[in-house]
Amino acid sequence: MFNPLFTPVNRRRTLAGLGAGTASLAIAGPAVALQSPAKTGAQTLLTSIADNLLALSPEGATSLGIDTGARAAERGKLGDRSAAGQKTVANTLKADIARVRALDKAGLDHSTRTSLAVIESAYGVALDGFALPYGDVAVGGWRNTPYVVIQNVGAYLDVPKFLDSDHPVKTSADAEAYLSRLNAFPGVLDGETDRLKAAAGQGLIAPAFLIDKAVKQMEATIADAKAGGSMVESLVRRTSEAKIAGDWNARSAKIVQGPVAAALERQLTELKAQLPRATMDAGMWARPGGDEWYAWGLRASTTTRMTPEEVHQMGRDELAELHGRMDPILKKLGYTQGSVGDRMNALAKDPRFKFPDNDAGRAEIHAYIQTWLGKIRAELPRAFRTLVKGNVEVKRLPLAEEPGAPAAYGGAGSIDGTVPGKFWINLRTTELHSKYSLPDLTMHEAIPGHVWQGEYANQMPLIRTMLAFNAYSEGWALYAEQLADELGLYDDFEVGRLGYLQSLAFRACRLVVDTGLHAKRWTREQGVEFFVRENGSNPLEVASEVDRYCSWAGQACGYKVGHSEIVRQRGLAQKAMGAKYDLRDFDDVVVKGGNVPLDVLAQNVAEYVKGAKS
Repeated sequence: MFNPLFTPVNRRRTLAGLGAGTASLAIAGPAVALQSPAKTGAQTLLTSIADNLLALSPEGATSLGIDTGARAAERGKLGDRSAAGQKTVANTLKADIARVRALDKAGLDHSTRTSLAVIESAYGVALDGFALPYGDVAVGGWRNTPYVVIQNVGAYLDVPKFLDSDHPVKTSADAEAYLSRLNAFPGVLDGETDRLKAAAGQGLIAPAFLIDKAVKQMEATIADAKAGGSMVESLVRRTSEAKIAGDWNARSAKIVQGPVAAALERQLTELKAQLPRATMDAGMWARPGGDEWYAWGLRASTTTRMTPEEVHQMGRDELAELHGRMDPILKKLGYTQGSVGDRMNALAKDPRFKFPDNDAGRAEIHAYIQTWLGKIRAELPRAFRTLVKGNVEVKRLPLAEEPGAPAAYGGAGSIDGTVPGKFWINLRTTELHSKYSLPDLTMHEAIPGHVWQGEYANQMPLIRTMLAFNAYSEGWALYAEQLADELGLYDDFEVGRLGYLQSLAFRACRLVVDTGLHAKRWTREQGVEFFVRENGSNPLEVASEVDRYCSWAGQACGYKVGHSEIVRQRGLAQKAMGAKYDLRDFDDVVVKGGNVPLDVLAQNVAEYVKGAKS
């Protein structure tokens, strides 16, 4: 979910970095995590903490499908993105982490202790983020950023998409709640604008190339709002489909074309005012307090204490190993000359693997994704003892978001299953996708990646559904890619295996480029060029990728760190258990143990191994 509150090797180096989490826990066996323990004081505390966090994030309640009953009023609200709102969040976290630390944990069962430890880790890291002088903190989420509004951050992007995709319009009350949220939207925008101004007063100005992108996107959003546009159309279309009587067009247009457009104009004015002070320096090293902010961003993303230099070297080491696996496949396909990156660049031009760059090509991409979803669904009983539905909808990203967005992203739907998980695909040009890379992307974002893992999380206590760790989330999604290969999906489509290996290598490149930008003073152009040269990546895709690393400093490093640790833990389990090892049990332990810091993951697996051996 996009909500800003809670909005996936060198083995010794990875191990040495572990320790950002706080817990010493154990999982009793592969089926324990989803059991419901008896109601205890600890369980009451968990419920109370979840309710406190949800009260700060009404959009989260809607996205999870739990803005009903006692929470019904949340459906008409938006979260407070002002400085005062940020202070309220921090104060709530301080109070609740104190309650967790004060609780007597003796005699508590595994799942309860795990949940308490997850809160302590997520809240502790978030509070360290709130103590920094600027930025947005994702409480148990991935979108930490120094910049309140930029090309891929801000209510101007989030709210229209949320209203269209997650806010239900099935009754008149739902439609009124939609209007209530539209009425709240200008205040949310103004809260952000005030924080933009305050950050600029501290000397924090985003790179000029990011502001340029944000300005263009905001201008498109404003033009859309002034014309009525998507925010009005979404309500009118859905009230018509549900046969809900009312003049929804006139009522919503009055809000969108008036107060919403005006607040967007104010935000745009501030962004434009910052441009003369902006530089082309890409990294946090060039911002006031940037080294401290980046160290925190890396910690939040990887759940480790790895330094930028350690992360950078890990990326280079893993990239070399992966290229060693790609080389013989390329030779088999007839690509024998040049570096792996050169040959992958040549492969990318092969017309056999391209989609037409038109609406017919976009439709072909949708159909191709569905074909590969069908293939992986058929194999999943070989990888998991406990299966979830895999409820996923493939949707094109909103046009206004596409220029600043990655090639795709995804996540689970509502707890009750009424809102499906989403696989958002960027189709501004079909050149972003190839027939050998799209299967792997589908595994990552949808099944058995983000959407699949999120459905297990949705069966856990509410606070565990809301809190997530980037290294686990993205590490799992990369592990999901690996499972697809291991289950044989590419045995008769070896170029697809090459796409999978390029994906892993791409994430190794991220370790190098993110740290290069923020700690080694690389330029944006150096970051793009590294991807293209070393990995044969699509320059159209990686230009947006590199911009994303500039605005979400550290986030890109969680993927490969998390994946490498999951694979390392699997190797330890196989070695320790011998003939008793079963992939289905291991995968159940990892996915049903929930979204955890990497140190907790290691302890979960160790206890599973211990229990199985005894």
